[in-house]
Amino acid sequence: MKIALDPYMFRALPLDDMVRTVAELGYEYIELSPRDDFMPFFLHPRADDERVASFKKSLRTHGVQLSSVLPLYKWSSPDETERQTAVRYWKRMIEITADLECPLMNSEFNGRPERAAESESAFWRSLEELLPVFEREGIALNLEAHPDDFCEENTPAVDLVRAINEPWVNYLYCAPHTFHLSGADPTADIAAMMRYAGDKLQHVHIADSFNHKGSSGLRYILNPPGTPARIHQHLDIGQGEVDWDTFFGTLRELNFDGVATSCVFAWEERARDSSAIMLDRIRKELAA
Repeated sequence: MKIALDPYMFRALPLDDMVRTVAELGYEYIELSPRDDFMPFFLHPRADDERVASFKKSLRTHGVQLSSVLPLYKWSSPDETERQTAVRYWKRMIEITADLECPLMNSEFNGRPERAAESESAFWRSLEELLPVFEREGIALNLEAHPDDFCEENTPAVDLVRAINEPWVNYLYCAPHTFHLSGADPTADIAAMMRYAGDKLQHVHIADSFNHKGSSGLRYILNPPGTPARIHQHLDIGQGEVDWDTFFGTLRELNFDGVATSCVFAWEERARDSSAIMLDRIRKELAA
């Protein structure tokens, strides 16, 4: 198993300083998420050959490896021009990931929940173009359901991943999305969701969140009433309401051996302390 850090809270640091910081914190792996100087959100990658080579040198120097690369593009957009643009960005980022000698990418379904059927159609069109590129480069893909994507819940997301029907395309369970993944169920049965994913569960994102469905849906009061906005957090373990005993216990039950990524975003003012606390807890729970 690989325990990785998503270094988003350190994105303002130059690449080499970011890698050094991750190493100082004790992490052996980085899950590279969007940053403006390398792989911006929803835009063409900025990394050229020189920057890729410099990043690889930093990884070697500081003794850190890439567990995965996490780009976000609108590859399920119902707008065909937007979808085609996203596919171009994906192809370039796959090329960069291959140059980085990283064997895994992960991402979200994207698209629009109010246009789910159109978004899924766009998703499949994008996969027809991209799956051969992933396969040619020998890069695996893990996908997660995300609030406000066309696929937001655990069961349909797992089914969609299985429908891709490739052994190297698997599922990512994102703990801070737990209360969205369970749909209308306020109990958020983590164990049942993970067991449903079964052998397709190859990646977890670890951070805490509050149950927005708690207190009869009044944990958060959003205005105007009926707004379709989604809400969740990426907090330190113990600061929210995710059932961590069940989460880690189920991973142990399933003999989880994939990538476990700490992805706290809430505490940039104490990013080092937060990241260290997360690593200590994850190691204690999953080291065995």
